[in-house]
Amino acid sequence: MKVRTMLIFILTALLLAANAAYATEHLLCVSSQELKGEQTVASCVAKGERFAVVDAYGIVHILTPEEVELTRAFNPKALEMRAFGMQYAKLAPGVAPMVLPRFGETPYNSELERDYKKK
Repeated sequence: MKVRTMLIFILTALLLAANAAYATEHLLCVSSQELKGEQTVASCVAKGERFAVVDAYGIVHILTPEEVELTRAFNPKALEMRAFGMQYAKLAPGVAPMVLPRFGETPYNSELERDYKKK
């Protein structure tokens, strides 16, 4: 009985881990499909490359320049990732999760507060 319960628990944990791996969104280059991690997303964006967010269901959202800049402001780690084209989508890592600020603090407040303390 205990062995059976333990096996069910382990299988459930493995299934949840597998689903979490497939549930990530990928940031893929749509203008240069042969990228295979040689450059970062930020360096490709600086060259004028266009990127899209592809979710686990294959739904694609092409990012506008304004969305790229907002992503840079709120989640700079996403632009530090290695860039992959659509051809190598299976090799691309998931988008880095956003680091949330402390309660009552926005990303801009923390920067202003840090700069104020320096003075």
